[in-house]
Amino acid sequence: MDYLHVTTNNTIYGTELHKDLDVPVRMIGDMSSDIFSRPVDVSKYDCIYGGAQKNLSMAGVTFIIIKDEVLGRVQREIPTMLDYRTHIKKGSMFNTPPVVPIYTALENLRWIKANGGVTAMEKLAKERADIVYGEIDRNKLFHGTVKNEEDRSYMNICFVLNDEYADLQDEFFKFATERGMVGIKGHRDVGGFRASCYNAMTVEGCKALAETMKEFEAKH
Repeated sequence: MDYLHVTTNNTIYGTELHKDLDVPVRMIGDMSSDIFSRPVDVSKYDCIYGGAQKNLSMAGVTFIIIKDEVLGRVQREIPTMLDYRTHIKKGSMFNTPPVVPIYTALENLRWIKANGGVTAMEKLAKERADIVYGEIDRNKLFHGTVKNEEDRSYMNICFVLNDEYADLQDEFFKFATERGMVGIKGHRDVGGFRASCYNAMTVEGCKALAETMKEFEAKH
């Protein structure tokens, strides 16, 4: 193996590169969460991969962008199915393709293009994130889980109750759910709450969450 690239989960802790590696570094990115939410210079990466179920399509299909020069650079036998060259040679038809998720991806890409492309998606992502993070930072009850503000995810906004209000977690979850905030249970690694703000999320939905947090704060 002639490369190693390590990151933590940027949704929860922010992006962290381990630079104390005495080997050439190839850039490999997992963009399951943020693909098509912002412009990306794909030429900087040797491989970009991800599940489509968050910002591109539904579960059942994945995407791979890979440079020809890195194909086949393995020093051990790997199963045919796990060799990207297999799928390239067969035009992604080596196995029976999941037709509905692929068609859904096509329709979603058409929607993104018709609505201004990834540049427009990035503008909306920032607007949504500013609303939710703004309330997290203002509200006396909550704080975000990502240490550095510049590393915050626009797609998955994770936050927890401050220590002195930790016993209100179940109450807030119930309070928010009753007001239509569905699916805000936090990531299993950190608990708390998570607002997933993918391209399909509306600005109005983010405003509704912020208002819910303000209302809950007023009770306490």
